[in-house]
Amino acid sequence: MHPAGFSLWEEQVDPHSLVAGIDEAGRGPLAGPVVAAAVILPRGCCPRGLDDSKKVPAPRREILAALIRRAALAWAVGLSTVAEIDRNNIHQATFRAMRRALAGLAVRPGHLLVDGYRIPDAPVAQTAVKHGDALCASIAAASILAKVTRDQMMAEYHRLYPQYGFDRHKGYGTAEHMRALAAFGPCPWHRRSFAPVRAVDGG
Repeated sequence: MHPAGFSLWEEQVDPHSLVAGIDEAGRGPLAGPVVAAAVILPRGCCPRGLDDSKKVPAPRREILAALIRRAALAWAVGLSTVAEIDRNNIHQATFRAMRRALAGLAVRPGHLLVDGYRIPDAPVAQTAVKHGDALCASIAAASILAKVTRDQMMAEYHRLYPQYGFDRHKGYGTAEHMRALAAFGPCPWHRRSFAPVRAVDGG
């Protein structure tokens, strides 16, 4: 096991080439983009305290994100917009965000470790790792960067539309968010293809 508790997926999959971990943030919310990140960590590297982004408090995620950016051989973030989510569905939009993150890497990896699902039409060999953000250091690093990036974007949207509370629930369908949707209707950052938004939008 890795000293942080991760299995050595990178070495098991391909010990001789660069391996990129890929994960996303924002599949489930009712508002905002879906964001993906790709991270290539040096062999054996694991920033202190690295874990699945869902298990790390927000202030610690910010610190970890800075550590990951400094330690990584390469990292990149990609996203799919609300319009793309509504047009193509969240599943396909997530893959598009992942492909954009992969394309943004400054160096080309030899293998991908992807949280959950294989990416269709990926130009690199890949392995889907179920619960990879809890098992693989490079995927956990990608989950941190994706989550931090998306949360920062939702904080910006809050400044534009403070009535929805995006800074607190980050677009998820909390009771607070649903009350705001009922009171104000959707804003341009809401996903109108999602049933709870469609229901208050006359759909």
